[in-house]
Amino acid sequence: MAIIQAIRGTKDILPQEIPYWQQVETIASQILARAMYQEIRCPIFEQTSLFERGIGEATDVVGKEMYTFCDRKDRSITLRPEGTAGVVRAYIEHSLYSLGGVQRLWYKGAMFRYERPQEGRQRQFHQIGVELIGTDAPRSDVEVIALAVDILQALGLKSLRLDLNSVGNKEDRSNYREALVNYFTPYKLDLDPDSQDRLTRNPLRILDSKDAKTKEIAKNAPSIINYLGVNSRKHFEQVQQLLTDLKIEHKINPCLVRGLDYYTHTAFEIQSDDLGSQSTVCGGGRYDGLVRELGGTETPAFGCAFGMERLILLLQQQGKAQKTKPDFYFVSKGEKAEAQALILAQKLRNLGFTVELDLSGSAFGKQFKRADRSEAYACLILGEEEALINNINVKWMLSKKQETFSQSKLLEISDQLRQQINESKQN
Repeated sequence: MAIIQAIRGTKDILPQEIPYWQQVETIASQILARAMYQEIRCPIFEQTSLFERGIGEATDVVGKEMYTFCDRKDRSITLRPEGTAGVVRAYIEHSLYSLGGVQRLWYKGAMFRYERPQEGRQRQFHQIGVELIGTDAPRSDVEVIALAVDILQALGLKSLRLDLNSVGNKEDRSNYREALVNYFTPYKLDLDPDSQDRLTRNPLRILDSKDAKTKEIAKNAPSIINYLGVNSRKHFEQVQQLLTDLKIEHKINPCLVRGLDYYTHTAFEIQSDDLGSQSTVCGGGRYDGLVRELGGTETPAFGCAFGMERLILLLQQQGKAQKTKPDFYFVSKGEKAEAQALILAQKLRNLGFTVELDLSGSAFGKQFKRADRSEAYACLILGEEEALINNINVKWMLSKKQETFSQSKLLEISDQLRQQINESKQN
């Protein structure tokens, strides 16, 4: 019978990889909590119209990459390709604006896009996202960017750079769009097929093309900075100054437009030099028109998202996640000893210790080898002789010192054991 394998573009996250994921999630949640961001969890599928209206029908995401199907009542449903639209829908539906002030929200979870799978890019991928809804102050742009930088620095990542741009407001982009069409039209036949299509539908996206020849042509394209209105220019200058005040290095990249139509004003990406072509680990920007587009009142907002798979690749390259080691590895042999070991292991876990119980029933020698491989701080040894008198042997793996206690005494001296384990961790 043929083996059933994971669908192309999806990956199992195996136990040895989980510590990296937990490290990112823990650090992000801690840093965001200190800034008063609250977690929100939205469905992984929504009405297709949410993304068509929110992301924009002219985008590649909506036009080519969404997983869309009809449910049993013939409603068009889409697996979420990104997280912001769902958060904004929840913000409107549940009247979160009625709570007053700004809403600081964050989320984590799987997203889905039908793309060509490659390292750091899967068809099911995962993001941590941050949304600050309810203010158009330049300080809010910088708060989110600074939190993103804090998270990446807390993870110990190096060789990162922050690219910054402004895509202006609707009027700015309309003027810029016309200038781009005028510039690229003479080169139409030299552009890649996707960019030829974008020339009439969404010319800003040509600037984001990965095709080498198109990128060369785009180098001399007009810069959107020259088409920003007075208010847009002032906003962008304030963002830059605030980043400078925080000593956050950044570079203006006039070709940075992001892939979704809802962006306005500030757009940014944080990239790593250690990831090759899929170099963006975090990106986002301002989306002042999205709440209204999805049926709410005019509400400014700013957000970003981290690509989890790419962060994990960087952490694995740098060996930044520590293996979880048990406090105790429990070996036992014999019917009575094995029964007592199960009970004692559970009691130790209830006291807060991590205990790996060997269930093999194999010879002590083999169990001791597994204890060594586990890198536990101590090995608990229980044979039939010890079981008859309710004793237990404790072997400290670093010093090789072995002690014998009654089983009840072992539980009574839990604080002493914890102290010894902590000393072993420090060594």
